Amino acid sequence: MRFMVLIKANKDSEAGVMPSAELLEAMGRYNEELVKAGVMLAGDGLHPSSKGARVRFEGDQRTVIDGPFAETKELLAGYWILQVKSREEAIEWVKRIPNDPTRPDEVSEVEIRQVFEAEDFGDVATPEILEQEKRLREQLGGN
Repeated sequence: MRFMVLIKANKDSEAGVMPSAELLEAMGRYNEELVKAGVMLAGDGLHPSSKGARVRFEGDQRTVIDGPFAETKELLAGYWILQVKSREEAIEWVKRIPNDPTRPDEVSEVEIRQVFEAEDFGDVATPEILEQEKRLREQLGGN
């Protein structure tokens, strides 16, 4: 099972404030644990929304909306994609994410969402769609 772990933005991450050296070191150790355990497929931090954009879809129209975006609580500052056996295992890994030791009282939230697999779509996923999905995943693996 794959899970996406979503790190929520805060006022500092949206202002472009870099994490402390202590937090970077702790995150580096945590990422090493994830890699050594064979559960980390990907993970990165994200630039503030002021450097981003949204594309709004309305019928045939596409509207580009430049950041920054107002609702910090709805924004992301980073992510991991984990391959684990269960939701409970994903939760256990997330509970080990280091908090900034220079800000022990800071409150933050991390969201965990299971990633759809082709089989999750049941009968809607025709054999052709499943084959296409398999072929694309194989191509991605080569990059």
